[in-house]
Amino acid sequence: MPYRLRALIAFVFATCGVSCSARAADSAPSAAYPVKTVRIVVPFPAGGSTDLVARNLAQRLNERWGQPVVVENRAGVAGIAGSEYVAKAAPDGYTLLVGSVSTHSVAVSLYSKLPYDPLKDFANLTELVSIPNAMVVHPSLPAHSVKELIALAKARPGAINYASNGTGTSNHLATELFKARAGINLFHVPYKGSGPALIDLLGGHVSMMLDVVMTSLPHVKSGRLRGLATTGLKRSAVLPELPTVAESGLPGFDALVWLGFHAPAATPPELVAKLNADAVAVLTAPKMRQVLQEQGWDVVANSPAQFNEHIRSEIVKWRKVVEVSGAKVE
Repeated sequence: MPYRLRALIAFVFATCGVSCSARAADSAPSAAYPVKTVRIVVPFPAGGSTDLVARNLAQRLNERWGQPVVVENRAGVAGIAGSEYVAKAAPDGYTLLVGSVSTHSVAVSLYSKLPYDPLKDFANLTELVSIPNAMVVHPSLPAHSVKELIALAKARPGAINYASNGTGTSNHLATELFKARAGINLFHVPYKGSGPALIDLLGGHVSMMLDVVMTSLPHVKSGRLRGLATTGLKRSAVLPELPTVAESGLPGFDALVWLGFHAPAATPPELVAKLNADAVAVLTAPKMRQVLQEQGWDVVANSPAQFNEHIRSEIVKWRKVVEVSGAKVE
């Protein structure tokens, strides 16, 4: 074989080797991922419901991946600060977010200058879990059902007050949705978080509150608060004795708190697919499902497309409530 032909063949094989290696390297991130510590940002303080779910998720992903998965709390501006941080992070799968209905649906209408777009600035991986609120009242309020509460509120317009975790929070807007559907007027008393609000409700300083079932459950069981209903379309597994608001005269009423798993928008599609598959696998494992259900959470574990559609529908839903309530945060 002539020397020049041998040289040309050698060059072609060498070039192919380089390009094949490059293509393999391009596809390597999802195949090898993760090769170092993964951070899951929680945009709320440690110890809250979002934080607890994130830590359960991190523990199981750590076991699945064989790499450290750490939770980092970046609280501030009702979850906006930590969410913005992840939206602007490198899209390499090593900085992820556990967001919520507040950060990815309500905030769009509540804040005039939101520093991120929940759909355009994130690869929304999967909805993790959802949980209803419990409609709870202080025992001194003479209402033992939703219908009795509505009748009492109509007889005393604006005289019954309710607590929330703060203006624009999910339980504030859920109560505003209830007010609008029931055609009643309740007086809003915002607090800085669920802890202070619940303390004042237990003390009788406010009359009612919509509070996630996991924190109101022990007080309903002890009789320190009276549970009237829960806010999902189906009864809560941990408070099955309570009817839903929808069963109690307001058909279709649905106000759930949900948490989602998110990555920066430019995360490669193959890595998005892996993160979704692994998150769904750990969420639906029997032990993990049991842990979450015991806390009142329902596992969702859907696809990125389904999650994006849910976020879109929730943005539309809560925009109407924000408009009716007049709630705004600058």
